[in-house]
Amino acid sequence: MNEIRTSASLMRNAQPLPADHPEIRHGLTGVLIVNLGTPDATSYWPMRRYLKEFLSDRRVIEINPVVWWAILNIIVLSKRPFSSGEAYKAIWNKELDESPLRTITRGQTAKLVEAFTQNRRLVFDWGMRYGNPSIASRLHALQQQGCERILLVPLYPQYAAATTATVCDKAFDALKTMRWQPTLRIAPPYFDFPPYIEALATSVRRGLAALSFAPEVVIASFHGLPLEYFQKGDPYHCHCAKTTRLLREALGWDDKRLILTFQSRFGRAEWLQPYTDQTIKRLADEGVKRLAVVTPGFAADCVETLEEIAMQGGEAFHEHGGEQFAALPCLNDSQEGISFLEAHIRRELQGWI
Repeated sequence: MNEIRTSASLMRNAQPLPADHPEIRHGLTGVLIVNLGTPDATSYWPMRRYLKEFLSDRRVIEINPVVWWAILNIIVLSKRPFSSGEAYKAIWNKELDESPLRTITRGQTAKLVEAFTQNRRLVFDWGMRYGNPSIASRLHALQQQGCERILLVPLYPQYAAATTATVCDKAFDALKTMRWQPTLRIAPPYFDFPPYIEALATSVRRGLAALSFAPEVVIASFHGLPLEYFQKGDPYHCHCAKTTRLLREALGWDDKRLILTFQSRFGRAEWLQPYTDQTIKRLADEGVKRLAVVTPGFAADCVETLEEIAMQGGEAFHEHGGEQFAALPCLNDSQEGISFLEAHIRRELQGWI
C-alpha cells in the first residue's frame, strides 16, 4: 500500500535545515485594520511627503498624469503643505505627538484584540494607506509572525475606487514581493451592515443627548468625490445615500431632519452635491439657529472631521447667523464602534476560525 503523504511522514523524510536557516512560523490568521493615512508631523517636509504620496495615487487623481505631475510638483506641493500643516496643528495629539487618526486607529486595534482574546490563533495589526505604518510593512510583519491567512479590513464604510480599491492595490503590490504569499481576504464595505447602522444610531443619540441644545437639523456629511468618478460607475454616492436612509429610519427621522451632503472638495471640477460647506451657510441664512453634523463615512475622527467640520464648519455657521453648532464624534473606539467592528470581522472570518 502506498504511504499516505502526511505532514509527519514528510518531516521524517526531509533533510535537516541549515543551522542558519530562519525559523518558519505558521498556522496563524492575521487581521489588518487599514485607514486612510496620516503625516508623521505637521512641518513642511513631513506634510509634503504625505501629500505627495496621497496626491500621486492614480486612483485619487485621474487626470492626465503628465499634466498632473506638473501641477502637483510645481504648484500644489509648494503651497499645500503649509496650509495642511496648519490644519493638522489645530487638532494634533500633542501628548503623543501624532495625529488623532493614528491614536484612534491604534486604540481600535487594541480593543479588537481584547474582543477576540479567547482566540489565540488570531493576530491583529493596523496600518495606513498613506504614510506610516505602511500596508506593506504590516503585511510582512504579520507573515513573519506566522500568519498564513490575512483578512484585510479597510475602514471605509462606503466603497470608492479612491479609498477601498487603492488599499487593495497596495496590498497586492506587497504580495508581489513575497515568495511565500499568505492567503488574502478583503472585507467588503459595510455601508448597510445592520450592526453598523445600529452603532451609528446609538452614537448619534448619545451625542445629541450630551448637547446643551436640541438641533433643528442634523447634516450627515460624507467625504466628497468628483462627479466624473460617479459617472464612470463608482458606487460611492449610492452607498452614502443608503447609509443615510437607513440611519434616518433607525432614528425615526425624515429627510428634512437629516440631510445628506459631501465635504472636502479639491480643485475646480464639479464634485458630488450638495456641498457641506454651502449647506451649512444656507441653513444659517435661512434662519436655522441650532445645527449638528455627523460624519458616517469616517470610522475615526481626523482632520476632515475635527478641523474642517468642527472648526471651519462651526465658524461659518456662526458667521452666517447661526447660534449653536456641534460636530458629533465618529464611532472611533467607542463601545458601539468596537462591537460593530467585531461583528464585521467575525462575519468575514467565517470558515477560517
